[in-house]
Amino acid sequence: MKVVQSIFIMAATVFLLSACGNSEFKGDMDVEVQDFSHTNQNGEKVGLADLKGKVWLANFIFTNCTTVCPPMTRNMSEVQDRLNEEKIQNYEIVSFSIDPTRDTPGALKEYISHYDVDESNWNLLTGYTEKEISAFAQDSFQAIAMPDPESDQFIHGTSFYLVDQNGTVVKSYPGNKQDGEDVPYDEIVEDIKILSEG
Repeated sequence: MKVVQSIFIMAATVFLLSACGNSEFKGDMDVEVQDFSHTNQNGEKVGLADLKGKVWLANFIFTNCTTVCPPMTRNMSEVQDRLNEEKIQNYEIVSFSIDPTRDTPGALKEYISHYDVDESNWNLLTGYTEKEISAFAQDSFQAIAMPDPESDQFIHGTSFYLVDQNGTVVKSYPGNKQDGEDVPYDEIVEDIKILSEG
């Protein structure tokens, strides 16, 4: 009887320890990113094929944005800093412009120069139409991206999207601090670490 109790206690202990360990990734999305190949801030072509085998974070911004884009970009910069501090490699950041008419590669280069970021693994993309990026955002990220009919601004989501090595969106996070909700930096870093090592 004591042996059975001992085995039960040991099994329960192992279960509790494994439950406490945050070693399993928990996603909340499962959407395949549609194929793309666009131009980055350096005038270089970057596409889905270039990101194959890497974990990447994506968001939607535009350089003329007067509201959420600057804090979103600062927050993404903070994520990058924390990932680099943890010495996590083989990840990328991709920011899709939703105002491709104004956001030339030069405009994107000027925009990102105002932030303390490492551009070696951060691509800001343009080179498509508003209609194309709107459809792409919806189909690949379940995100809204459309012109504001009452101004020169755009209506778009503020999430950061985590994409796995196979090009599947597996999770989204709040990318802008608002309504008392903070950007979950630690969670993002931990998730990327888990996927990168998987």
